[in-house]
Amino acid sequence: MLKKALLALVLLIALLAAVISTRPAVYRVTRTATIAAPQERVFALLDDYHKWADWSPWAKLDPNMKVTYDGPATGVGASYSWVGDSAVGEGKMTTLESRPAEYMKIKLEFIKPFESNSIAEFTLKPEGAGTNVSWDMSGKADFMTKAFTLFSSMDSMVGPDFEKGLLQMKKLAEENR
Repeated sequence: MLKKALLALVLLIALLAAVISTRPAVYRVTRTATIAAPQERVFALLDDYHKWADWSPWAKLDPNMKVTYDGPATGVGASYSWVGDSAVGEGKMTTLESRPAEYMKIKLEFIKPFESNSIAEFTLKPEGAGTNVSWDMSGKADFMTKAFTLFSSMDSMVGPDFEKGLLQMKKLAEENR
């Protein structure tokens, strides 16, 4: 009886592993917003990590979070590191590409609560008298990420935070007209 139960358990684990391995190998989360402000004003909120605390959906989750800035103040090579509680974890962002008022590409490294690497991109395009902002995050899904997405997608986990951040960015950029 015990052998049959162990065999059933092994088969169940093997089946679960097979299902997990068929999950998508990459993920992408995208949100957009139209902001009634010029591209230059919106881009200034992105390109300088010192300004992220004003609009980032994660900045206020841990008031005791320790933040470190490295490299140039803006543009390629600028970086922002954080160490916080379980709500924000630990990680680092580094600007890989910066085209003023148009595009920003960021290497996003999470250290805690789990290690992972992603690419975040902001694309700004004129829309009427304002700016259309697209915020994208993409990365490779390792086995644990694939397992987690059996129960919740990256889009449902991160998308609402992107929406909140874009809304806060919109409010800030439009206030300073």
